[in-house]
Amino acid sequence: MEIWTNLQNWLLLDIPASRWIAALLILFVTIVGRQWLLWLFERLTKGIARRTATHLDNVLLDAAEKPAGWLLYTLGVLATVHVLNPPEAAFPLVSLVDTLGRILSLAIGAWFLWRLIDGLSSYFSAKAAQTESSLDDQLVPFITKTLKIFIVITAVLVIAQNMGYSISGLIASLGIGGIAVAMAARDTIANVFGSVMILVDRPFTIGDWIKAGDFEGVVEEIGFRSTRIRTFEHTLVNVPNSLLANMVIDNIDARSKRRIKMRIGLTYSTTTEQMQQAIEGIETILLNHPGVDQHFKLVKFDEFADSSLSIFLYYFSASKEWSDYLQVRQEVNMQIMQLLESMQLDFAFPSRSIYMHPVE
Repeated sequence: MEIWTNLQNWLLLDIPASRWIAALLILFVTIVGRQWLLWLFERLTKGIARRTATHLDNVLLDAAEKPAGWLLYTLGVLATVHVLNPPEAAFPLVSLVDTLGRILSLAIGAWFLWRLIDGLSSYFSAKAAQTESSLDDQLVPFITKTLKIFIVITAVLVIAQNMGYSISGLIASLGIGGIAVAMAARDTIANVFGSVMILVDRPFTIGDWIKAGDFEGVVEEIGFRSTRIRTFEHTLVNVPNSLLANMVIDNIDARSKRRIKMRIGLTYSTTTEQMQQAIEGIETILLNHPGVDQHFKLVKFDEFADSSLSIFLYYFSASKEWSDYLQVRQEVNMQIMQLLESMQLDFAFPSRSIYMHPVE
């Protein structure tokens, strides 16, 4: 008792030594408690969570681990300052630390929600990849960005209120200036609605090759404001969603096959019998080629051109892949050349005959 009385009477910065000792003990317990808390999270993650059928508990524990440690630090500092309880006239520390503690607690809570959204986004993205629909693949990042923006705005408003600013006045001023803000942000709002329409109507998905106005390329990302298109020159084009939603979009990858349309010109020395044999031979080539779609094809002698007898070819490759399409086209062309060479037929080219008569 005598020692404790002496500690009560011995002052350091107008604070009894007993309070200093108690504060140091609280700090020590806080540091040790944080290490124990992190160990507990690790055990829960490796133990209970991994034994459950769902992965959501792992997401929750991963999101809460670091914020929980910092929240414990914040509470430990608050408890330390309250135990010290320095004189308000000399050290106005308690009220300041209380305010900072509330702000840090709110920031840590927002950080936890941010990490939780990231974890849920990864979880639902993996689930969406297993489905046949591509709508959920685009909705997950869209909803993730929306929730993160909402968390940031809410956290800023609540922290500002705890710092002494009038949020009601801010909201009232937003109401008064709502029309001006809406006019200034009408393009942004239009782009947001455009992105929603793109996600709902699904004229294209990420990874599709599209043509829209002067833009052509592969869709890389559908964002709030714009859609990113990687052109075939490897440049990146950002097209506003409000503009894209009102454009005529040609989705090249939506087709199941590719069209091949061409003409073969033979010289006028080709006989009727040779022309008939050439047409039948080309039809046989298309019929026997495994890369040619057999649902529809045409081989017709359709025109007496200026310098040639024209054979019209119209058919489709069975694959929509560009490399496969070019391979089919090349193999068919090579077989047609071999056929015409075996028949000793010549390809025509633009030419002109001049007839000269002697002058009498």
